Amino acid sequence: MTEELLKDFEPYITELTLLPSDGGRFEVRVDDDLIYSKKATGRHAEYSQVADSVRNYL
Repeated sequence: MTEELLKDFEPYITELTLLPSDGGRFEVRVDDDLIYSKKATGRHAEYSQVADSVRNYL
């Protein structure tokens, strides 16, 4: 998913940080705003869902 995000949103990305976590947590943040949380949805994100959330944020 990281490679796809970089490809699709390269003009907008100044920094991309991957933080390891425990317990199967997966979150996507843009400018410190949470746009996807596996914990909140109970399932792992599909790329299209994350990309749509990023587009809506931008």
